[in-house]
Amino acid sequence: GAEGSTLMSYFPKNQIQALKPKITFSTLRDLQCPVLQSNELQGKPEESCSTEELFEWLGAVLNQVSLDNKSFSFLSTYCCPQPNTIVEQAFLCTITGFIIPETIIQLLEKLCCYFDEPKLAHWLTLTVHGFADSPVSWRESEHGFHKGGENLYNFVVFRNLDYWLQMAVGTNDDCPP
Repeated sequence: GAEGSTLMSYFPKNQIQALKPKITFSTLRDLQCPVLQSNELQGKPEESCSTEELFEWLGAVLNQVSLDNKSFSFLSTYCCPQPNTIVEQAFLCTITGFIIPETIIQLLEKLCCYFDEPKLAHWLTLTVHGFADSPVSWRESEHGFHKGGENLYNFVVFRNLDYWLQMAVGTNDDCPP
């Protein structure tokens, strides 16, 4: 109606435009990856890594932290948790921008289809970071972005389509039900 056309004319007049998400691709070569078992959340010594170890490792990989544990740089002496394996190549796709929940669900469904054909990968992951000052909150609590703004979740999908859901929220935030 008339209200819609008034609203639509507001955006160009005020130099407001829609932006598409930025998509970047990279291939990581000879990447040390933790060994995971879908039924072992706590991990087992010499057999598999825990969910916490994976979450920390994933943060290092996504932030391009060196995993070789060399102390000459003193920026990081982090190394991949044990047990681990070397993956010849891993594919990393980063999408930056405002993405609606329906798009995230579609991405997750497409990723699950990856295992329809025989693949060498045992698992894959989808991490979603919310904006630090996001108004989104769980339950009735205000999102505590003044304290750190943690607001992310991570799906780890296994070949048998079992999955882990990991979440990180700020100290003043409630976890979802």
